Amino acid sequence: MVQLQIDKLIYGGDGLARLPADDRGSGKSVFVPFVLEGEQAEITLTEQKSGFARGRVEQVLQPSAHRIQPACPYFQRCGGCHYQHSNYAHQLEIKATVLRETLKRTAKLNLQCELFIHPSPEWSYRNRTRLKVQASPSFALGYYRFRSHDLLPVEQCPISSPLINRAITATWELGRTGIISAALREIEFFADHRDEALLIEASCTRGIPSSDAHQIAEQLSHLLPDVQGAAIFEQPEPNQFAAPKRIAGFGKPGIQYLVAGGSYRVSAGSFFQVNRFLIDELADVVCKDAKGECALDLYAGIGLFSAVLARSFAQVIAVEASQTSHADLRHNCGQEVKAVLATTEQYLQQVSSDLRPDLVVADPPRGGLGENVIRNFARLDAARLTYVSCDPATLARDLRMLLGLGFKIKGAHLFDLFPQTYHIESVFHLAR
Repeated sequence: MVQLQIDKLIYGGDGLARLPADDRGSGKSVFVPFVLEGEQAEITLTEQKSGFARGRVEQVLQPSAHRIQPACPYFQRCGGCHYQHSNYAHQLEIKATVLRETLKRTAKLNLQCELFIHPSPEWSYRNRTRLKVQASPSFALGYYRFRSHDLLPVEQCPISSPLINRAITATWELGRTGIISAALREIEFFADHRDEALLIEASCTRGIPSSDAHQIAEQLSHLLPDVQGAAIFEQPEPNQFAAPKRIAGFGKPGIQYLVAGGSYRVSAGSFFQVNRFLIDELADVVCKDAKGECALDLYAGIGLFSAVLARSFAQVIAVEASQTSHADLRHNCGQEVKAVLATTEQYLQQVSSDLRPDLVVADPPRGGLGENVIRNFARLDAARLTYVSCDPATLARDLRMLLGLGFKIKGAHLFDLFPQTYHIESVFHLAR
């Protein structure tokens, strides 16, 4: 056991400390979860590598003034949250610092403009929650334990909406009767904008008979009166990145979500933003004051931004790779938006170089845009780009390339879509 001082927090939720220097050189880095900057703690080293070590806090000797009592009884055992031991104002400071440091380290960028912070209510913010299911030796519903693939049974989740928590309770009650199929492996609850309607998506083992899958769908659809429908998907092969195969359904295939001045159909299997309190604000910041002849919405999902852009652009082209999300995109945006079923890379490789969008909106997954997409994007000679990022490391990598193309940052926003966790959502407005 060693006594260490925490230098700072890093992306991923860990605190960074250093072992004392010895005759082999300066002390190596130690990554420690559930600490705060400036704290002194007794730490047990749990893993030693050539260049770093990992540790576990045994006792905080000098706590930070920002340290509070976690609100969730599963905190530190559950792998879902990372910052419940910090007051919320300090969580925002941590994330802003991590974002700025990542931009400086990776993109060699000192952010000159103001970074606007968009806080969220700290609790009950999730409209979508996915849990693991265990049927034997006894029923259990929960999340993976911290840094493990072992199931931690969970009977409440304070970052999930009240309706989702009622659904968790109802699932436990059903599970304890012993009638839930052993083929059920995961269950996801998605609540609408009012937190009054629920869509259930469930994953079952591969090869489950169709009749069994339909029985599970019907059973789950009666879990609560608020359930609008249930869809069953076949559990994908390990490391398979294709969309899961839908094998059964009961009730409605999706729910209507009223947000950003419109009504959006969100079907089972479609992507949608998870923070039910900040979606309007996010759409407003992404699309505000944007107008012109042509807008291009990349990674468009179900059309959250496309539909808003269509109100102020003569033409909107929306590109989405998921067939399910693309179907919702077409339904939600109608003839006002040209919906293209393709990956962003495929579309940019094939699109005419004559296309000159006034604005490009890109909301990629965690992998970011990447070199190939940016190289093809450069052919468009677009004047403005709004980049919606959910990973500061890939954002910084991409910004470095975009700045090299002559773009300049005109606005920066940090949206705390995931309080109590290390995840960072940001919006950067670029122009040249």
